Amino acid sequence: MLLMAIALYFVLACLIGWLVFFPAGRGMAMQAAARMESQLGAWLAGIKRMRAPAARSTAGAVPAVPATPRRPVQSAVRYWPWLLAAALLAVPPALVFLSGGSHMLDGYEVSTREVNTQVASLLQGEQLAPPATLPPAVFATADVAVERPLLRTASRNWALLDPEFTQRLLLVFKIMKEQHGYDMAILEGYRSPERQNALASMGSSVTNAGAWQSWHQHGLAADCAFLRDGKLVITEKDPWAMRGYELYGQVAESVGLTWGGRWKMMDFGHTELRVPGVMKRKS
Repeated sequence: MLLMAIALYFVLACLIGWLVFFPAGRGMAMQAAARMESQLGAWLAGIKRMRAPAARSTAGAVPAVPATPRRPVQSAVRYWPWLLAAALLAVPPALVFLSGGSHMLDGYEVSTREVNTQVASLLQGEQLAPPATLPPAVFATADVAVERPLLRTASRNWALLDPEFTQRLLLVFKIMKEQHGYDMAILEGYRSPERQNALASMGSSVTNAGAWQSWHQHGLAADCAFLRDGKLVITEKDPWAMRGYELYGQVAESVGLTWGGRWKMMDFGHTELRVPGVMKRKS
């Protein structure tokens, strides 16, 4: 029933659009209205002629009542766009009323997204535990060094991160594993001001942010990557990893994190939790 109503609404909308925006449509409508008026006038005139003999046979002369002049069809038809628009606007409220509007509106207040259910559980007190610490050799391979200079000396201590950010990021890890099959690892979490300046001195290809200009200094940011067969996969040239970054960004944003993949200088592995009043300038 609802699908039929939606289809009818779509047809009416298309009809009104055709009549309002296309002169040819208006002309055809006016011609059709004129033909209908002419046919109706001829039918009424025939009925009048059939009754005329009976009227002459009655006693006394009855003065003829002058016929009410009819307005030109154009003056009547020119209001049809507004009438059709009013009818079209009345369709949605009528559908809501006929189908029990209050129940339909309630449906939009309850999200059916599984990720939102998990976020709700998180905010209600579910505590996720950080994954096991990976061996330092995982972060010291030649391939990793090309993608992330100085990564061997980066902090991956979850305890130095903001607790709320930690739980949201761990939730992202959980969803990526359970729903998409990606194992994730943190590359760097908290970053000292001295390290931030050291990275900034390496050029804009590494970072544009100096000390205290990054959420890393507040424990509210982390850089992450994927694990495949026990090895880190960071490069965006790997289609599997690139697909993982896209999913990672979607999941991170769904739990309220900001994803670096949308920045002008894209940083696909970066996420941060922007807390008002903590930092004036973005990294």
